Formats: sequence, structure tokens, C-alpha cells
Amino acid sequence: MTHKVTLIPGDGIGPEVVQAAVRILEATGVKFEWESFAAGAEAFEKYHEYIPKELSASIERTRVGLKGPVTTPIGGGFASINVELRKRFELFANFRPIRNLPHIPTRYPGVDLIVVRENTEGLYSGIEHEVVPGVVESLKIITEKASTRISRFAFEYARKNQRKKVHSIHKANIMKLSDGLFLRCSRNVSKEYPEITYGEHIVDNTCMQLVMNPYQYDMLLMENLYGDILSDLCAGLVGGLGLVPGANFGHECAIFEAVHGSAPDIAGKDIANPTAVLRSALLMLRHIGEHEAALKIRNAIDEVYRDRSKLTRDVGGTAGTSEFADTIIRAMETQSAAATEEQA
Repeated sequence: MTHKVTLIPGDGIGPEVVQAAVRILEATGVKFEWESFAAGAEAFEKYHEYIPKELSASIERTRVGLKGPVTTPIGGGFASINVELRKRFELFANFRPIRNLPHIPTRYPGVDLIVVRENTEGLYSGIEHEVVPGVVESLKIITEKASTRISRFAFEYARKNQRKKVHSIHKANIMKLSDGLFLRCSRNVSKEYPEITYGEHIVDNTCMQLVMNPYQYDMLLMENLYGDILSDLCAGLVGGLGLVPGANFGHECAIFEAVHGSAPDIAGKDIANPTAVLRSALLMLRHIGEHEAALKIRNAIDEVYRDRSKLTRDVGGTAGTSEFADTIIRAMETQSAAATEEQA
């Protein structure tokens, strides 16, 4: 079977780390047909659109995408490509597993958290305007439909994957109507899953609790802005954004992406770490049913990080992007040879 996948290399280091991930994916033996498209400033130069119609049509056709980082201008310019794609394709669930890699020194070994973030509303609805000069109003939109939908996603994942606890993260002590509605929806859904422990923590207290004792949490459920902030905080627990994967799920399609920035200062130097986009690609493999290939890559990543001789500079090594990818591929080939010998 050949899997058709929409590929968005992105900009900055995006094309380098995405190409490394593509080489590793193809080395598993799984067949892919890539439909590659630019997005953001590069796309605007070519098509006068930040998200070209051809890209949208490809996602509608393939229903699965792999995406590198795309630069978002700060304080002006075009809207976030990430946010726009999530809205356009109703990718309502942002999913970020937070787990340690072997031999990456962190304060907390053995972290195993899942961050589930509502992806389509909240302050990221982008509804803002200038009331009078010097006064800007932004609207935070919370709906029962979206809050219930993301809560059910979290609890369904917990049930299917033997997770034990879900904490709903909020600021309902201050935003009693908006965050209060989110909490009520979470509570109502939790009643359908009596085997899963349900808890609630205020978002600022959660930040403190995470840096004091992340082990008390299993799954964190929250609205858009809190999820954006806390998922980055959680990434810091295991080594940073260059190591953690991300996925955006909707009912019709899914896009898998590295959650770090485009790092234009190191673009083109063959030194960027492709681990985040590669681990995102693992989520994609599982999503399309290629579990054996996902396990093969996961074992190779663990082996390479355990060995430490061919890591990239950001995690204490000297290898470049391409050399790191070559090392992962060799580790997979060694696995395959060992498995063949064992069967013989």
C-alpha cells in the first residue's frame, strides 16, 4: 500500500529537518507518495496566497499531512499558518506527548505526560479590534460544542491507552463564564468515564506544580492559550522543543508537525536537530496504521540517543542533520538484520 501524504517543508530549518524525516520514513520500507507545498511568505511570493488552494486541496484529498516549522511574523504581517490550518480543517485537538529520551540530562527522568489542547477557539479565535487609538479589545470565544468535543477526545484517548487521570486546567476563578463553561463540559464528559480519575487545577498553580512535581499528572486537558503555554513548559521538562512531537487531529484529517520555531539563524547549515519532526512522523505512522515502522524508528531513536556518538549540537553532540539521519537509518538496518538472523 502507498500512503499519500501532504508535505509542508516550511521555512528556516524546516526543509532540512523535514527532508531528514522523509529519508528515515522511506527507509522503513513503507511506501509514500508525497505532495509537497510551500506555505507562508514563500507561498505568497509564488501564489499570492499564504495557504495556496493547491495545498488545501491536497490535504482534503490525502487527509494527512507532515509539516515543518513556518515563520509567523510578530506584531504584524500575516496570521499564523498553524492557526489558520487548524481552523480551516477543523483540527480541533492538539496532541503533544511529553516523554524523556535516553541520556538527555533533565531534572525529571521518566516523565510521561499527554497535553491535549483545544485548537480552534479561545483567544486564538483572532477576533480583535482597536476600540479607540491606544485601546485594543480581544475576544475569548468558548463554546459548549468545542469544549465538549475536546474533552471527549481526551477521555477517549485515556480509555483506549490505559491512562489513569485527566486534569482540566482553567482560570475559572477569574473567568467564571468562559472557563466556567469549559469546566462544566469537562465535568459532564468525565462522568461517562468512571474508570478515569478526573481533577481540576488552576492554570497558574499548574505551572508551579509541573516544575515541582510533574509526576502527579497523567493527561492535561485545556483550552487553546493555556495549552500553547503549558505544552512548551512541559517540553522543557524533557529537554526542549527540539525533541517533542506534535499532532493536530480533526474528524476528517490530521496534520503532524514539529512544535519548535523555524530558527532562521541556523538554516542551511546542516546542524538542526530533526528529532521533533521525526517523532511527529512517528505519530503519523501510527495514525495511518504503520505501527511496525513506527516502532522501528522509535527503537532507532532510543538507540542513537543512548549511544550519544552521533547526536546534534543542541543535545551535546557534533553530528549534523544529515549525519544524524544516516545514523538513525543504520540503526534501523541493524535492527532488521538482527531480527532476520533471529528468525533464521
